[in-house]
Amino acid sequence: MSRRDEVVLRVPAKADYVALVRVVLAAAAAIDPDSRDDRIDDLRVAVSEAVTNAVEAHRAAGTDSRIEVRCVTEGNNVEVFVRDQGPGFDPDTVTALPEVDTPERLLFEHGLGLPLMHRLVDKTDIETSDDGTLVRLVIDTSTPPR
Repeated sequence: MSRRDEVVLRVPAKADYVALVRVVLAAAAAIDPDSRDDRIDDLRVAVSEAVTNAVEAHRAAGTDSRIEVRCVTEGNNVEVFVRDQGPGFDPDTVTALPEVDTPERLLFEHGLGLPLMHRLVDKTDIETSDDGTLVRLVIDTSTPPR
């Protein structure tokens, strides 16, 4: 039976801390010997996007509270929770972007984070309210990328 571990980080809402979160969570996910490097890379990118969005949400809200990132590992199953205290948003109202293989996609510099997270991990849940947003990323690090 695999052991359940949890790592919790509370970091300032500054872009300088995104790399720290990415490194710590990737290291936690890689502890399982069956973890694939390509899946750890996918998780690393998805976490970077979620934390970057949280930093931007805090900036928009004018809050200096910390962003909480929690990583729960059990064998090769990894769940990451990123909680911010920004203004919240409705994920269903996010404008759909052109498909990734179309030239029109190159015209977009922002708005790529959510679609990228959905594509890279096995499951993405977003809960949002006036008090902030909670992003949950779930990945099995032993399976090939989708």
